Amino acid sequence: MPLKNIKVLELAGLAPAPFCGMILADFGASVIRVDRTGVLQRDVLGNGKRSIALNLKGEKGAEIFRKLSDNSDVVIDPFRKGVMEKLKLGPQDLTKSNEKLIYARLTGYGQQGPYSNMAGHDINYLALSGMIIINN
Repeated sequence: MPLKNIKVLELAGLAPAPFCGMILADFGASVIRVDRTGVLQRDVLGNGKRSIALNLKGEKGAEIFRKLSDNSDVVIDPFRKGVMEKLKLGPQDLTKSNEKLIYARLTGYGQQGPYSNMAGHDINYLALSGMIIINN
């Protein structure tokens, strides 16, 4: 498998992040999905992954996440701009102890621009592009 020695931390989110993690696992990466505590995640996009439930807002959960990221090659972040920075778990924080870490962000509208603080979903993109009106 081409990614057999790659370690990925996937922060649980909606479809894009779990789908990305699943594809990486399909190619041999070792993927750990980080779920929120108290939330049971059962979905087909968990195929080939291990999971751990952490409260990233708590000191213990954040410390465990930092240790996991220190031993990972990739972090997949599905959250809006600034969420992980508020928790002191953003790329600037995590790459201090793991310079080779690839911090992949899957945001709806990027890190800059008028929509960067907004959540985005497929229906939003279709509406903004005009595709919804074309298909009616």
